Amino acid sequence: MFDRSYKAAVVQMNSQKDLKANFEQAYGYIASAAKEGALIAGIPEYFAFLGGMKMRIENAGEIAEITSKFLSETAAEFEIYLLGGSYPVPASEGKVFNHATLYNPEGRELISYDKVHLFDVDLSSSEAYRESDYIEPGSPEPAVHKDQTIGNWGLSVCYDLRFPEFYRKLIDQGAEILTVPSAFTYTTGKDHWEALLRARAIENTAYVFAPAQTGFHGKDRKTWGHAMIVDPWGKIIADAGSEPGIAYGEINPARLKEVRKKMPSLKHRRW
Repeated sequence: MFDRSYKAAVVQMNSQKDLKANFEQAYGYIASAAKEGALIAGIPEYFAFLGGMKMRIENAGEIAEITSKFLSETAAEFEIYLLGGSYPVPASEGKVFNHATLYNPEGRELISYDKVHLFDVDLSSSEAYRESDYIEPGSPEPAVHKDQTIGNWGLSVCYDLRFPEFYRKLIDQGAEILTVPSAFTYTTGKDHWEALLRARAIENTAYVFAPAQTGFHGKDRKTWGHAMIVDPWGKIIADAGSEPGIAYGEINPARLKEVRKKMPSLKHRRW
């Protein structure tokens, strides 16, 4: 376990289909987080590009190459750990992976994860999603990076949040901070986002670190926002609200130990 507390920053963006504008937005937030003394910053799902599905697939190769270079160089420039949200990378023909990464202050990629659970839902007669039409699920193996400076970080993306057994796998691999970069829909977010984030924190006695998209992306898609950091007791210690911006919270190993000692539910598991 890490032995020092540190400031963490969850970034909330309103990404569109303009790569350059999205990178400029992300760069500004990461620079601000570093200036404010954050040891790690996290940016949301599809931070680099949030356009139509067809465009995402057609441009995945270019997006992946530019994005990985941006994340590496920006982490190194500001000497900050950087959770690279997620972005599309080429998979099988006609599909992409939804790819999340974590970089260190030298700009080296520490670990990556391709989203496993795909958002295939019918929320209403006018709002439906079929991620499996264009996204290929990644390997179900848990992705956990163990670090003496920032602790053990377990990676997930957005819809994964609804599958508690997935986070048990991360916890079993030693995760202490669970990441959930997201572009949660407004429809589901208003009722489920906070409840699910707090549940994952409480049941796993772990920090939950959730950067988010917010607002309209084009004419039809609207995301909920409220990027959050939740502590192991389920207390919200950072909430970015509904506008683009940054929210800060402290990741504290003493708090993690305190809660796990007070509520040793992980030790009481039967399965």
